[in-house]
Amino acid sequence: MGDQVESDILLSEMAGGILRLTLNDQKRRNALSETMLAQLSDAFAKAALDPSVRVIVLAANGPAFCAGHDLKEITAARSGEDNGKAYFKALFDTCASLMQLIVRNPKPVIAEVATVATAAGCQLVASCDLAMAADSALFATPGVNIGLFCSTPMVALSRNVSNKHAMEMLLTGDLVSAEKAQQIGLINQCFSAEVLTEQTMAMADKIAAKSSMTLAVGKRAFYEQAEMPLEEAYIHASEVMVDNMLRQDAQEGIGAFIEKRAPDWQDR
Repeated sequence: MGDQVESDILLSEMAGGILRLTLNDQKRRNALSETMLAQLSDAFAKAALDPSVRVIVLAANGPAFCAGHDLKEITAARSGEDNGKAYFKALFDTCASLMQLIVRNPKPVIAEVATVATAAGCQLVASCDLAMAADSALFATPGVNIGLFCSTPMVALSRNVSNKHAMEMLLTGDLVSAEKAQQIGLINQCFSAEVLTEQTMAMADKIAAKSSMTLAVGKRAFYEQAEMPLEEAYIHASEVMVDNMLRQDAQEGIGAFIEKRAPDWQDR
């Protein structure tokens, strides 16, 4: 597909403006260990600043897309004098920062889920802008089953699905099928496992062909207005559109449409 860089637990492949990050800590079911959180955070931070990256795809190898936090690391931290309190705060702050790196990343991020995404792994999927899944994939926020409510995954989950569906997942911890995940808005589409990557990359290619400036402006505005009251959201969105209208790619795109030709994006 293109140039590939490998670490033990995170694979990185770049081609055609698409950065494909693949979780590869298969023995730990791609848990968000300290090392995984650090490597993902670094990868997303670098991608945000790299003009050659137009779209990011987040995939995984092995039996799980991501099983959530590493419970063995969490248990080991309890041996400290504070019963792990400082460690837990740092861990959840780091995880929250990663999720915000994804949301605030100027590049669209697509999750490709072939297997199961649970707890913070489900949070990871919900934090991506789009999500494609195999029809056999499963999703859950099962913390309630081990006495630890999925409070931080709840933030991303509740911003993707309705309150009733989010609370059902959070209160029961039950696994949700890809079909239901699509119905409730957690994922966009599901496909047979055999064509999942092909379909995900087709979506990535389609988005990568757009003006990266326009995508960055639009993605940022989408998440900003979502947290605002209606009137404030319209004021903000109008200001964004005025700024966007004055950009070179908007002038080029409108001109190309009128002249019935393909636009020549300059990404500015």
